[in-house]
Amino acid sequence: MQHTSERREFLRFVIPSMLAFALSGLYSITDGFFVGNALGDNALAAVNIAYPMTAFIQAAGTGIGMGGAILYSVNAADAHKRRAFCGGAGLLLLLCGALLTAVFLPCAPLLLRAFGASGDIYALGAEYMVWISCGALLQVLGTGLSPVIRNMGGAVCAMAAMIAGFASNIVLDWLFIWVLGFGMAGAAAATVCGQAVSFLVCLAYLLRRRLLREVLPAKGCLKHLPRVLAVGLSPFGLTFSPNIALILVNRFAANFSDFAVACYAAVSYISCVVLLLLQGVSDGSQPLISRKFGEGDMAGAKRMRNYSFAAAGVTAAVSIACLFPLRAHLAALFGASPAVAAEVAKILPPFLLGYLFAAFSRNVISYFYAMEKSLRASLLIYGEPAVLLLGLFVLPRWLDVWGVWLAVPLSQAVVALAAGVLLLWAKRKDAPPQQSSPAAA
Repeated sequence: MQHTSERREFLRFVIPSMLAFALSGLYSITDGFFVGNALGDNALAAVNIAYPMTAFIQAAGTGIGMGGAILYSVNAADAHKRRAFCGGAGLLLLLCGALLTAVFLPCAPLLLRAFGASGDIYALGAEYMVWISCGALLQVLGTGLSPVIRNMGGAVCAMAAMIAGFASNIVLDWLFIWVLGFGMAGAAAATVCGQAVSFLVCLAYLLRRRLLREVLPAKGCLKHLPRVLAVGLSPFGLTFSPNIALILVNRFAANFSDFAVACYAAVSYISCVVLLLLQGVSDGSQPLISRKFGEGDMAGAKRMRNYSFAAAGVTAAVSIACLFPLRAHLAALFGASPAVAAEVAKILPPFLLGYLFAAFSRNVISYFYAMEKSLRASLLIYGEPAVLLLGLFVLPRWLDVWGVWLAVPLSQAVVALAAGVLLLWAKRKDAPPQQSSPAAA
């Protein structure tokens, strides 16, 4: 009976989280769909190259919010600590939003060049990033408050916030790009406005439940800021790591042609939602694992982890089964040319295989940082782009552009293997010492 109740609670947290993360991934896909169909392959590639900077802003909000949310759950029984951690996270969100605007406004053009953008792709990407940079605060607040209210018991509201933001983004993309002809600036403005709507929904929840005081800076919260940042570093990395891959693959694909960059743009849009669904599983289980850990119930924490493994594995398998038969038609959704669509159909299968490896490794990472084992989580998170970079240097020498494509699932497989090894090592290291029996004594 207890396990049945736990499974129901698991689904109550995970399903809204999966939907919320999937919708957050659709922000970039929506921009790609509208600008690709309105402006062509170069606009599609420009959004793809510029998107890691948008993702960095949103991942910063998610990381800070998750850091405060995890510490909120672990210290749920101590009202003073709970409020201090949440208030610290709220202060960091405000400071982070202002800082990122100040950084990206002057630096975004330089980063676009570094990511491989040139010519028309560079001009379109620079136009997009001006508006994204100006709206950094709203994006940080929109993504940062969602995990906080989810851990406060507002999983459905966190999902509703993402739905409202996504719906607003679609309507405004249509209005700004197709009706008013604002082009890339319209796509960026729609993204910022969508995140603003998500923030307002979260704010309404806090006001209605009289919880706003929990996330406002409180006395003594300053000394807790380093711990919020330390715990938030892993969820930030987990959220942003696919975009490190995006930056690296775009850069190495650009060594071959703009055509290769456009092909990877379509592949990354397809993969984005699946990877975020998997993150929705891992982040949805996090509050439950953190709570069990805070209560000293390690057996319960491991059960929640195992439910998460099962849910992620099913999600990855269903995604592969749905996408593989449609691979010849998926790129056309983003306005890609027939040549790009045909090439995407050829290169997509290895990326699909990588979903199975990501399903396992992401849940191991989440399990570690839910229990404040941030070092273990960070080794896996930041190890993946290091392995990917090594593969991108080596494989294209032998396989040309196919080496670029195969480096992605290969790095995911290596990290999944490392996650399994680290999980077994942690099981032995964290096991309580065996007690001698009275007879042996």
